[in-house]
Amino acid sequence: MKARLSLRSQKADGVTHPGEQFYPEGVRWDAPIERGTLPDLLAKAASDFGDRPAIEYRDGPISFNELKAMADSAAAAFLRAGYGKGSSVALFLGNAPDHPVNFFGALKAGARVVHLSPLDGAIALTHKLKDSGARILVTSNLSTLFPAALKFFEAGLVDRLIVCEDQTWGDVGNPMTALPDNPAIVTFKNFTKDAKAPAQWPQVSPDDIALLQYTGGTTGLPKGAMLTHGNLTSAVSIYDVWGAKSRAERNVIDRVILVLPLFHIFALTVVMLSSIKLGAMISLHQRFDLDAVMRDIEIKRATIFPGVPTMWIAIASLPDLDKRDLSSLAHAGSGGAPLPVEVARIFERKTKLTLKSGWGMTETCSPGTGHPPTGPDKPGSIGLMLPGIEMDVVSLEDPAKVLPVGETGEIRIRGPNVTRGYWNREAETKESFVGDRFLTGDIGYMDADGYFYLVDRKKDMIISGGFNVYPQMIEQAIYTYPPVQEVLVIGVPDDYRGEAAKAFVTLRADAKPFTIEELRTFLTGKIGKHELPVAVEFMKELPRTSVGKLSRHELRSRQLSHQQQPKQFATGGRS
Repeated sequence: MKARLSLRSQKADGVTHPGEQFYPEGVRWDAPIERGTLPDLLAKAASDFGDRPAIEYRDGPISFNELKAMADSAAAAFLRAGYGKGSSVALFLGNAPDHPVNFFGALKAGARVVHLSPLDGAIALTHKLKDSGARILVTSNLSTLFPAALKFFEAGLVDRLIVCEDQTWGDVGNPMTALPDNPAIVTFKNFTKDAKAPAQWPQVSPDDIALLQYTGGTTGLPKGAMLTHGNLTSAVSIYDVWGAKSRAERNVIDRVILVLPLFHIFALTVVMLSSIKLGAMISLHQRFDLDAVMRDIEIKRATIFPGVPTMWIAIASLPDLDKRDLSSLAHAGSGGAPLPVEVARIFERKTKLTLKSGWGMTETCSPGTGHPPTGPDKPGSIGLMLPGIEMDVVSLEDPAKVLPVGETGEIRIRGPNVTRGYWNREAETKESFVGDRFLTGDIGYMDADGYFYLVDRKKDMIISGGFNVYPQMIEQAIYTYPPVQEVLVIGVPDDYRGEAAKAFVTLRADAKPFTIEELRTFLTGKIGKHELPVAVEFMKELPRTSVGKLSRHELRSRQLSHQQQPKQFATGGRS
């Protein structure tokens, strides 16, 4: 089932979109957006692209036809086992073909998917299983996954474990765990053995929930964003519309590097689903390995690489980057977190390639903003709102009050890709919307050209001496200090201001530690006096989230647990 949404009526209501003037030629904000189901998306791709490789994993190809056949087999097995309409199927998997096979399989059976992060702790994972109602869990026999999955089973959190065998895709010597003798714990091969397609597959609608995608849980327990088939297919269509001109000009079969974890919405929508729809080949990596990624670019001639800022920091730090051959890359994009302006500048200077950062979130199935191939050069901008999406900026005190151009407030969004709310969280769903517009929690502003800028997350804002201080703005300035490799800024208690900024830094190779006074001197004039950090602490490594993003939340948690210990560096002078 598929429909095409036209947004001309919204535009006719007096809504203006100043950024549309910079859209790629032929692209309109009110272009029709396709809305269908994910099983149909895969079926059409198999019909269109057949035996062409859809995925390359460990140097082995999997065609579109093979991917669909394996997903259909999984779907038949889920139905035979009683996990169809109304069921939740949890996936506890790493980056392997097992993920798309079971993802599409569960959806074709009519179930909804629940993504579990292998890097989450037991508390978060237990909550997601209980909250989602998933009673079946698909995992791998890898020793990094199966022991944890077995604990969930033994604790009674799930009734069945389906175990994919990593060696199916080529034995590379990964440590694996033997399965216990229990009929409720079976290999994927045995689970799907002799499973036959039903006389009629369950009817799946664009309005059905396809995915319970849990947020990072930065405050309290994670919330499950309800993402429908229509939300996710609309998200893919938005990216399709946005990039159509560029693809037509290149006229090649793209090779897309996928190192982002498939349980994350950025990897799922921007890379996997979009690539499948468009017939690109996914070069699937288990994890981010700098040497492997560079081989993919230089030797296998990858054309598209979506990464998160920490990946681009690693690439930009290569001492011989200016001598490496990145000429095959048609698109180098950053998402998942704000990209430091200085990192983008270093990358562009050394490679002559432009590295742009877009914006999106779990609740929008990823799409939000993007940069057109041509248009004004606006360092630090996250770009223009993408086709079919409406964004504005509202007062922090009154989310119904729209602010004028240039004023900072909370960003709101609406579009066919936006979640309808949180699973089992009516009150929080209500608090997150003003009418049909979702309150993102991101603080930013829009300029006269329609370009958006992020200042920070609402919850990360520091109130220092009565002033709003945004850690991200301080971090951007600190990234221009030559000794700094990576930086996070958080608020710490301050007797004078109530709260003040403290910088946590990792140093570049061969760089020496510096004093807070030296840092403040460097930053003076670049940021306001009230924004100057009062302390700096050097770390071997900054904490990261499960997708590799630097994590202020984890850093704050660590600091709270050590707040009674003496500070590593004394605070600087008052401003």
